[in-house]
Amino acid sequence: MSNEMSNTGVVITESSAPLPEGVHLPIYMDNHATTPMDPRVLEAMLPYFGTKFGNAASRNHAFGWEAEQAVEKAREQIAKLIGATAKEIIFTSGATESNNLAIKGIAEMYRERGNHIITQATEHKAVLDTCKKLEKQGYRVTYLPPQADGLISMDELRAAMDEKTILVTIMYANNEIGVIQPIAEIGKLCHEKGVIFHTDAVQTVGKIPVNVQTDNIDLLSFTAHKLYGPKGVGALYVRRRNPRVQLTEQINGGGHERGMRSGTLNVPGIVGMGAACEIAMNEMEAEGKRQAALRDYLKAKLEKAIDYTQVNGNMEHHLPGNLNMSFVYVEGESLLMGINDIAVSSGSACTSATLEPSYVLKALGLGDDVAHSSIRFGLGRFNTKAEVDYVSDKLIDVVLKLRELSPLYEMVKEGIDLTKIEWAAH
Repeated sequence: MSNEMSNTGVVITESSAPLPEGVHLPIYMDNHATTPMDPRVLEAMLPYFGTKFGNAASRNHAFGWEAEQAVEKAREQIAKLIGATAKEIIFTSGATESNNLAIKGIAEMYRERGNHIITQATEHKAVLDTCKKLEKQGYRVTYLPPQADGLISMDELRAAMDEKTILVTIMYANNEIGVIQPIAEIGKLCHEKGVIFHTDAVQTVGKIPVNVQTDNIDLLSFTAHKLYGPKGVGALYVRRRNPRVQLTEQINGGGHERGMRSGTLNVPGIVGMGAACEIAMNEMEAEGKRQAALRDYLKAKLEKAIDYTQVNGNMEHHLPGNLNMSFVYVEGESLLMGINDIAVSSGSACTSATLEPSYVLKALGLGDDVAHSSIRFGLGRFNTKAEVDYVSDKLIDVVLKLRELSPLYEMVKEGIDLTKIEWAAH
């Protein structure tokens, strides 16, 4: 057995037992955090690191024209994937910047009309922290609580709106529990009330059909690295008509991207994002079915072998590659250490440096113990059935071993109601 040290401890890269065919360690199953780049995307990008190095804003020579042409082709590819026009795509450094530009840009532009923003408690930190910053500047923010299955209540959203509401920002699908919100319905309500609707669609674009027209979306944030493209490049869709949405820019400079986002464009990244969107568009339907089948297979296998498990989030309105499961009476950290040859997550990637239980799971009403024993599996384009078998077998083995050491599990098996026990103070 050979080990490689990492900053989190030991990562096993080889197994003492022979590995099943098609399985190479470590296994990557954390595709909500980031996705590996598709080799076809890299191929499209490579020329723009070499001979085609021009600045897309250099309008007076062939190097610049070539770069600009590549950027405009990518803009078309990206717009097509979400049912937008190329002129509605603004390039950014990623979805965090897109969220900041959308939310702060609307808040400033429509300040005279109102100062009320509505979001939900389970948003990504890029939205929550942006809203908290605006609260310090005198804006009012309503944080809608999710229902137990992760969906927001349309009645609560309607009730939260008032004459000062200028923006609703609700994510399309949650990065931890994979639950898909009723986006078209939310957008329709916003348009009836004359409120602008923004969605963080990082987890959905390229995974399930997204159409800004039929979904009634005014602003949509997404990024390349969640759909098998490069890191460090993203986009914001900004609606141009019915209604025409205006933003106050957050980065000042040479007036690139129709004045909404100054800065030299990341041409290789943009080319990569375009290629990734085109591939996703052509393969999304078949790939979605394949991932959902693998996910359901993994879920069934785990549920059959392990008692006291629970699946978090509504499984009807759900991303095809997501499974968030709690293995009650098992300590989460021990569980992750036991499967250290598999990359999975116990929270969202941006917050997993903390040992706090996931705020998303807590918002669903899960206790700390259940939230701590939860694992998010993120299946992706390059995962195979052989890998799913290896991961499920390994997890079953580790959970059952940890449960043998758990006095709580013993008590529950003996029929003792843990909620009725009075624990003595140490």
